[in-house]
Amino acid sequence: MTAVADSPLPTPQQDDLREQVLAAARRARTASAELVLATRQRKDATLNAMAQALLARTAEILAANARDVAAGRDAGMTEALLDRLTLTPARISGIADGLRTVAGLPDPIGEVLRGGLQPNGLEIRQVRVPMGVLGMVYEGRPNVTVDAAGLALKSGNAVLLRGSSSAEQSNTALVAILRDSLDATGLPVDAVQLLPCHDRASVRHLITARGLVDLVIPRGGAGLIAAVVEQATVPTVETGTGNCHVYVDASADLDRAEAIVVNSKARRPSVCNAAETLLVHASLAERFLPRVLSVLAEHGVTVHGDGITQTVGGPDVVPATDADWDTEYLSLDLAVKVVYSLNEAIAHIAEHSSGHTEAIVTENVSAARQFTARVDAAAVMVNASTAFTDGAEFGMGAEIGISTQKLHARGPMGLAELTSSKWQVWGDGQIRSAS
Repeated sequence: MTAVADSPLPTPQQDDLREQVLAAARRARTASAELVLATRQRKDATLNAMAQALLARTAEILAANARDVAAGRDAGMTEALLDRLTLTPARISGIADGLRTVAGLPDPIGEVLRGGLQPNGLEIRQVRVPMGVLGMVYEGRPNVTVDAAGLALKSGNAVLLRGSSSAEQSNTALVAILRDSLDATGLPVDAVQLLPCHDRASVRHLITARGLVDLVIPRGGAGLIAAVVEQATVPTVETGTGNCHVYVDASADLDRAEAIVVNSKARRPSVCNAAETLLVHASLAERFLPRVLSVLAEHGVTVHGDGITQTVGGPDVVPATDADWDTEYLSLDLAVKVVYSLNEAIAHIAEHSSGHTEAIVTENVSAARQFTARVDAAAVMVNASTAFTDGAEFGMGAEIGISTQKLHARGPMGLAELTSSKWQVWGDGQIRSAS
């Protein structure tokens, strides 16, 4: 998806679609007004009920997902995208566990951020409140359907879900289960709604529904994210692409470096926190590159290397082009470059990074401190895999996305990032003087 522009002459069907989306947004607005009053006990009970229902109806979910996967394979979908689309019993169990984890987290609503008693007797508090109505636009990952719904519910928000047509059957089954759980626990079923997915115009109607939708979060490929961020009139959070780097510094422990590089790349290459470029200090090139390239090859990784990497790695190394340094492969491909200093590594990252996650492997504390201070990214790792940039790994339960912008959220977005704040002022008849 790369555009959500209007067609020159809207058709009656498009007008009907616009009204469908706006009607759903109005229902969500009504539901959000009810959720504001929901207690933590009620919300947590609903989240646990959702988790249990997902497990109880796993066969139903898998059958729907199998239809999506078969259609995707017939349509020529890449293995990376098929991996994102596919659900398994273990993945469904993990999604359910995520809901239970969110249920166990403190409720952010009502948290006092700052304030206190003023000299004039006014009690002033800034407290967390829900955003209201969230819009999620995402591609091919049915787990996002549940993660977004769970986080929205816990943070007191209603959510409008606009998934891709490639996951239509999966998303329909999942949302039906979530809405059944809302109904069973007495919360408004319209707190979770699935929008039509076969016409890109539904995205346009969602992202321009000012006054009905409070925040839109796009999650997917670069084209989708750019289209939403550039064309929305509703506030958005940019969950950017992940062109992530691992830099192996001159002082790195090579065993540790090898494990981190392989895990960052090969653990699950289709996700946004997978490493796409490896930078190796020149002093280690002859010792480290042969061993790490050998292990990467065992995992099926194709290396796109600079001249030194080609010399060391031999004919199996694909010559790197300028485009490789800016590519989010989302596959078993890795760009590899030899650098001659920490400064050169940082400069390369500054030029090519998407601002998602950057990692350094080093035994030099000074180098680590320079790297963490100077590298501009949502997450910076020292002696740890890029795979840890994940809401669950950060203790947030599930996440609704990883923001690569700087306002209002950055990095994995959990409950707190789905709230706003309001000032509450309690007085006892105080009035302000004319001066």
